[in-house]
Amino acid sequence: MDKKIKEQILFIRATGETNMFDVPKVQEIALREGYAELLTFLTENTGAYARFILTGEE
Repeated sequence: MDKKIKEQILFIRATGETNMFDVPKVQEIALREGYAELLTFLTENTGAYARFILTGEE
């Protein structure tokens, strides 16, 4: 996970708009915000995303 993806995840989390485990909603917000990198990451690295949300570990 690179710095840009981490920043995009943290931005979405800071909005408080969704539960971060609601991946389809996170993807919807990422699409709306133009976060193509995050959309790709979520598709290919769901486990790493969940680990980051749970533990903060990249």
